[in-house]
Amino acid sequence: MAESTRTGRLRERYRRALRSGYTWVSPRRWLRRLVFWGGAIAVGFAATVFAILGFYADEAFHDAIATNRWLSLAILPAGVALIAFVTQRLFPGSQGSGIPQTIAALQLDDGPARGKLLSMRIAMGKMLLTTLGLLSGASVGREGPTVQIGASIMHSLGRFARFPSHEISRGLILAGAAAGVAAAFNTPLAGIVFAIEELSRSFEHRTTGTVITAVIFAGVTSLAVLGNYTYFGETTAALSIEQGWLAILVCGAAGGLLGGAFARMLLAMSAGLPGRIGRWIGDRPVAFAAACGMVLALIGIASGDTTYGTGYQQAKLLLEGSSDVPQSFGILKLLATLVSFVSGIPGGIFAPSLAIGAGLGANLAHILPDTPAGALVLLGVVAYFTGVVQAPLTAFIIVMEMTANHGMVFPLMATALIAQGASRLVCKEPLYKGLAEGFLKRTTGSVGSHQNNARNRDARNHAE
Repeated sequence: MAESTRTGRLRERYRRALRSGYTWVSPRRWLRRLVFWGGAIAVGFAATVFAILGFYADEAFHDAIATNRWLSLAILPAGVALIAFVTQRLFPGSQGSGIPQTIAALQLDDGPARGKLLSMRIAMGKMLLTTLGLLSGASVGREGPTVQIGASIMHSLGRFARFPSHEISRGLILAGAAAGVAAAFNTPLAGIVFAIEELSRSFEHRTTGTVITAVIFAGVTSLAVLGNYTYFGETTAALSIEQGWLAILVCGAAGGLLGGAFARMLLAMSAGLPGRIGRWIGDRPVAFAAACGMVLALIGIASGDTTYGTGYQQAKLLLEGSSDVPQSFGILKLLATLVSFVSGIPGGIFAPSLAIGAGLGANLAHILPDTPAGALVLLGVVAYFTGVVQAPLTAFIIVMEMTANHGMVFPLMATALIAQGASRLVCKEPLYKGLAEGFLKRTTGSVGSHQNNARNRDARNHAE
């Protein structure tokens, strides 16, 4: 009996070895690998093209208002209204950040419903309209849209190559989104952590290899075109916990509360305003977008023309200790980003949030004069960004990689944890999760049924 059992085990091992060997020589599996690798390279290339287009669009707007700053009163209303019109008519599903749409798509089992959130048409619209937003001076970023673009590319290629449905539904979408973050910021670790912490809100060991491979291919493609760079340059700012515990507490609490308040306002406005005002906005979205563009122009003029675009340049100047950025920059950038979001145009809040955090840190330097200003700016960036998205791991890793500053790891970690706790006092629900549920409602008419589908799918995967 024992001999028979041993023989059976040996036969089973032999069969497994044969099946394992077959997977390495199977033409269909190699075709899928090539499609996947090509998709990851395509994501990196798309992110690189998007970055270049965004840079020149932002430069073109600032060159225009440099000749006459009052031109913003004409450019912004017309530009934002045009983008809102084109979004509704030609690219529905491309509005907003792009990250909530990706999270919503991960919860869907229905292919046609997922196609309303992730497709090549939406990816093209996202890139075009966000670039137009930067050309018009709106306070938007390209990093969140790059997440949806990356997820759309991988999802579309997966359907084209007829990948198994469970690979399309999670692995490919997660990989494309993570590759988008990594290529947009040149931060490979942040791309992986973002996929785990924010997009999936869980760790699935079967998808990590897919995510890491996509990040590598997309990152290498970006490096081949743009070279090895740090998003905000390099900073040598340093702060020990013993020296700066007060700064960590103050920045963490202030950034978390402010970021949480911002997230709560976005969630409230995404649900629509009540009463007559809400009905007017629903009936005349293009006119409302034009009004938002006028408000953005007025905010920009009040800020000394600093709140237009991503805020990258202002954040970089603050990190370098420049005094060219006004003290009001942080709060005015927050207002400009809020107005840009509610206007209904495509555009992310990643880069603007980093800039707002830098402005907050610069403000706090006046009440904490014994703490290095550069260190406070970094703490402000991490604190506010964590407060907005409630993803502390992503926040401190992305800032660490963007500045090539490993000496601030522990202060950044401590600040992020404090900011997360403070944010939850103001906003109980994570921003992207709440926005994703809104997209699920509009896409399918039911959130609960798809949450049940997601739980059932996870149970099946666990059983397998």
